[in-house]
Amino acid sequence: MAAGTGAYDWRFDSGRICLDLVATGTGPSGACEQLAGPGPLAEWLVAAALVPCGTVLATVDDHWVTRFRHLRADIGRLLTAELGGARDDAALDHVNALAAGAPPGLRAVRAKSGALTRTLNAPPVCGELLVAVARDCVDLLTDPEARAALRRCEGDTCRRLYLDTSRGHRRRWCSSEVCGNRERVARHRRRAAAVDADSR
Repeated sequence: MAAGTGAYDWRFDSGRICLDLVATGTGPSGACEQLAGPGPLAEWLVAAALVPCGTVLATVDDHWVTRFRHLRADIGRLLTAELGGARDDAALDHVNALAAGAPPGLRAVRAKSGALTRTLNAPPVCGELLVAVARDCVDLLTDPEARAALRRCEGDTCRRLYLDTSRGHRRRWCSSEVCGNRERVARHRRRAAAVDADSR
């Protein structure tokens, strides 16, 4: 699923918020840095539902960006190590240290329509939002079923991580519409080129 109306078309098809954060970084395909400053980070926080829509994010600054990028790097290294059967205890220590904190306080309030909506108890604090993402990573790694579903996209130009919750666990791409479609187009072009070469 994609979300966002700013400079980036945010994608949330990995199955976990911690994996969606990792996906905002640069990749082997040369994808650009998505958390390029306070504005994009604030937009991502809302699009990722870490804060409710309409939350004022006036305090988001370069320090927030640096802290989210550091957590992203730690989670990326930790999950890459786990997928490869290795360990990255330094990254694990950093994620655990953040996860031990308190996440943002939430409450339900009535909207004008009468429906209950979610809001924060207090203005958002960077550290609390980092805690929410770090805890999601800890939950993923300590849940045997979720951990067993962790995959890396097989797309030629993509290395995104995602949870394979498909029937039979045969999902190959982070997104069938994006990487899957690219692979199908590339396969078609290879076949067409082979037919063309054979006909000469």
